[in-house]
Amino acid sequence: MRFVDEAAITVRAGKGGHGCVSFRREKFVPRGGPDGGDGGDGGSVILEADARLLTLYDFRHKRVYEAQSGRPGMGAQRFGPAGQDLVVGVPVGTLVYAVNAPDEEGAEGEAGGETLLADLDQPGKRLVVAQGGRGGKGNEHFKTATMRTPRFAQPGEPGEEKRVRLSLKILADVGLLGLPNAGKSTLTAAISRAKPKIAAYPFTTLTPNLAVLENDEGARMVVADIPGLIEGAHTGAGLGHQFLKHVERTRFLVHLASAEDLDADNPWAAFALLDEELALYSPELAAKPQIRVVNKIDLLDPEVLKKLKARARRLKRPVRFISALSGDGVEELVAEMWARLDEARSTQD
Repeated sequence: MRFVDEAAITVRAGKGGHGCVSFRREKFVPRGGPDGGDGGDGGSVILEADARLLTLYDFRHKRVYEAQSGRPGMGAQRFGPAGQDLVVGVPVGTLVYAVNAPDEEGAEGEAGGETLLADLDQPGKRLVVAQGGRGGKGNEHFKTATMRTPRFAQPGEPGEEKRVRLSLKILADVGLLGLPNAGKSTLTAAISRAKPKIAAYPFTTLTPNLAVLENDEGARMVVADIPGLIEGAHTGAGLGHQFLKHVERTRFLVHLASAEDLDADNPWAAFALLDEELALYSPELAAKPQIRVVNKIDLLDPEVLKKLKARARRLKRPVRFISALSGDGVEELVAEMWARLDEARSTQD
């Protein structure tokens, strides 16, 4: 299944049922007396955050969602059945926008912008995105001392209809960042049961991968492997705009640099490039805490690695050195991730 994080749909609530015009047939009662029942209310369209869903893929195939209309009222003061609500599941982390109608002048083709209706960021959270129409009143409601035989009833009201844009922002504790071939997918596979595509060429990963780690106490940590970040990502280069939004909700970032990309004169320049892209995209995102990691140390000469570590200590740079492939340093990295997560939860929750 393809990862889809944007979709546009139309939602239509059900119409209210018409009220009924009816009269009792009893002796000595003029025209029998009015006894028309009310029409049933139309069903609403409800969006519900569902933790089992990870993508908006299904919305690419079905674009229109309609709730059931209410049934008309009946004689003998019987109400028409209400229309059934339509509950539509969306992934947790879905932002719901109403696409506004053209401006008041009705200029054809002019978009009226968008309005954020809700952020469905908790499992089970609901939004009534289109309200069902109210059922019409039957003629029994309109009898008076001077109008004993009303021959009319209320029509049912139409349900709301909206054009809606859905935008998914993954909810994860940790965002895993790095230039192509930094080894993010290999690390994701090493610390969890996730099975991302791994190969030695850029953009192997074209969709975010989620890894779930669980410790001995039953606590969970969700790690999002964010692909497609290169120089110019904040302008949309590579897969930048498409996936940078998915790290906005993370508590902290794990920033990977490949040992192959280290400059002998300035080995930390590999981190600076993506730091700049984060700052240009969102200052808030750039301000998130980071764990900086040099990966693929198995490719370095032991003497070179020793000098790198000494240099980091001398400059007081908190950098971890690991090999996701061999496992060197991975256990210590995961332990720090758990410690950072515990700290973040205690301060943010």
